Amino acid sequence: MIEIKNLKKSFDTNVVLSDLCSNIPDNAIYGLIGANGSGKSTLLRLINSIYKPDEGTILIDGVSSYDNEEVKKEMVFVPDDLYFYPGYSLYDTAKFYQAMYPKFNLEFVFDTARKLKLDFNKSINTFSKGMRRQCAIICALATNAKYIFFDETFDGIDPVVRQYFKKLIAKQMTKQDTTIIMTSHNLRELEDICDNLGLISEHKILFESDVNSLKTDMIKVQISFKNDFDESLFAKLDVLSFKKIGKVATLIIKDKKGSKKYLESLKPVILDYLPLTLEEIFIYQMEALGYEFN
Repeated sequence: MIEIKNLKKSFDTNVVLSDLCSNIPDNAIYGLIGANGSGKSTLLRLINSIYKPDEGTILIDGVSSYDNEEVKKEMVFVPDDLYFYPGYSLYDTAKFYQAMYPKFNLEFVFDTARKLKLDFNKSINTFSKGMRRQCAIICALATNAKYIFFDETFDGIDPVVRQYFKKLIAKQMTKQDTTIIMTSHNLRELEDICDNLGLISEHKILFESDVNSLKTDMIKVQISFKNDFDESLFAKLDVLSFKKIGKVATLIIKDKKGSKKYLESLKPVILDYLPLTLEEIFIYQMEALGYEFN
């Protein structure tokens, strides 16, 4: 488990993170979302001891992660700005990783590279941006580390290969009891793979929850009656949003036991329950907290 308490990091006078707290559970895929420049990359670099916190603590399985070699053996980080040694092939890079990670699976690298038609004897720096990203993800998964960090995970990878890697990452998490932390500025990119999501903004994590709770704690309703009505009709419910066009209203309701039964008791002529995307859920949750979600 990763425990982060009251974390603060500034560069000169620029405050990037302030009083940030988070708990990332074991054996989960945790998605960290936020706008460009919100501090996602800085947070990952702090957890991986690339940066030193100004204040606060980061504990990995109850132990401080900073400059701890034993902890680092169970962590691997794929940054947004990839770097490969000049002239190194995928094979050379895999051997480099193998020297640092005792559980490294070289056969996994060969097998996955063949499936993706990646030449593991050719210099990686001659590859396209997406192919370089593929090489980095393959090597990270092959380490079999307990904690794997991906910054802007699928940047530059085409949709078909992206889906392949999502399945590969989910399989790795299940097979090895791995905790995977992924960042993106695009919520839609992460919503079909993550177990937990956290939103970073205003220098801290404003909101985090497991995905199943998010999807079951809120309902979207389209409703209409013979006679005219307004929002006061639903005063007994926890209504996060009420929009009415003509005689049809759309409500977002913080679902509590009995919400649907109450709506049905009002005898509407139209009552439909509509699916909510995670993006919509985050928008209404952030509005309830008094923030804008972009």
